[in-house]
Amino acid sequence: MISIVIPVLNEGATIRQVIKTIKKTSRKIEIIVVDDNSNDNSVEEALKENVRVITSSQRGKGISMREGMMAAKNDIVMYVDGDILTYPENIVALLTDSILENKADFVKSYFERQAGRVTQLVAKPLLSILFPELAEFKQPLSGMIAARKSFLSKVQFENDYGVDIGLLIDMHTLGARIEEANIGRIENAMQTWEQLSKMSREVSRTILKKAENIPQENLETLGNINLIREQMEYSILESIDKLHKMVIFNIDEAIFTEDYLLTAANEFGFSNDLKQIREQGEDQITILEHTAQLFRHHNVAELLEVADSIPLVPDIKMVVKELKKRGYSCGLITDGFECVARHIRNQLGMDFVFANRLHLYDSVATGEITIPEYFISNDDLSANNAPVYCKSNILRYISEKYHIMPQNVIYVGSGADNCNLLQKAAIGVAFNADDDCIEKVADKIIPGPWMEPLLDIAQASPEKFRIRLPAINKKQARRIGVGSLIGLASAGLLYLAARQIGKSKKQRQVSQR
Repeated sequence: MISIVIPVLNEGATIRQVIKTIKKTSRKIEIIVVDDNSNDNSVEEALKENVRVITSSQRGKGISMREGMMAAKNDIVMYVDGDILTYPENIVALLTDSILENKADFVKSYFERQAGRVTQLVAKPLLSILFPELAEFKQPLSGMIAARKSFLSKVQFENDYGVDIGLLIDMHTLGARIEEANIGRIENAMQTWEQLSKMSREVSRTILKKAENIPQENLETLGNINLIREQMEYSILESIDKLHKMVIFNIDEAIFTEDYLLTAANEFGFSNDLKQIREQGEDQITILEHTAQLFRHHNVAELLEVADSIPLVPDIKMVVKELKKRGYSCGLITDGFECVARHIRNQLGMDFVFANRLHLYDSVATGEITIPEYFISNDDLSANNAPVYCKSNILRYISEKYHIMPQNVIYVGSGADNCNLLQKAAIGVAFNADDDCIEKVADKIIPGPWMEPLLDIAQASPEKFRIRLPAINKKQARRIGVGSLIGLASAGLLYLAARQIGKSKKQRQVSQR
């Protein structure tokens, strides 16, 4: 079999057609779409074709390609871009037959189009000086390739425009047998001058790096690029600034039907170690740090495979889609790992993630973790005057950073870890909770396993009627009492009725004139 990896970034308009073209092959294949944290419907469209979709741990084509290779089940891995609609129907055979016939280890495509300006003005001149054996390749920057996984696992995937030329050079250095394959006429969008300038810098940097064997850590440019990538990962959060309503789901309590960390621990064989860490009674930050160490040497593909094995709440995708239609921003919160949470966010079409960051090097966990500022409360200090880990601090964070008031936030969880968010959110929804004490602090109860009752709880806000009702928090509501609240609601309905009657009278008077 052949594993076909398609890295995508905001290619919802084309990805289905690309997959359909790939499926026309007579070869036995698996298709893996690696989403590079798209902001459009790329994931939703890909899933319609019943292919496997994983989420890249960090934005960048090179990382997506490497993690797609890690997830591949077969020794031959083929890559195609997700935005080209003119692939020939025999694209799989063109790129992989030479490898299947043991004539090549790496196949680089070329196509019927004049080579781009970066190829002609940067890549080929540098190759002719530094790697003359590679200068004759017609399109060294082509991203449509195939290779043996045994070779791909040994190369360095650059995380920018240099990834394709870098693979070619690394394959040559490893002694792989390299062939070119003509895949016909390819049409894709022209790049802007800004993109071309960036590509030129990154392609030349990669070629020089490979030639001079400069250690990666000495390349300041790479550090700057990674910082930019990191900032871009959070750009989606900036877009929720204008939204007024938010639903935050606890991923382990209201999305997964099993605890992710426990499931992963069972899969990887350290469930007893995790149980011991949790029972030691240390503070939450120490528990998280020790837990992260257990995942050392496990790669992102393995982490996401565990996530994909856990059944989700049956109707959660439908509920999220309907909430977003009603103007809610929807996202996830977890004590677990950001790379896993982002994967599920993309699967469900959510907007944001609040999670801890597992450190990765070449997409493999280092055993270290970073606790983000939004989980740290500096007001409450521990016995040794250290900041306290508290997920409910997220309400203050989103209020200050994104101007979404806590009274506009619905939180959905079981309260298994703590009930602070259930208490402090405007509406705390206990989902599938098995503790009577949790039900006492929650505003609403959903027994499970279905999430649909949340839609009745998250009704349209009074703003749509242009009525300004006084803000009432939970404590005020308890003091006012249920009877007074019913009276207030009745007064509101009478007000609406009076407005409608008045409006009807005015319309009749106008028509009589």
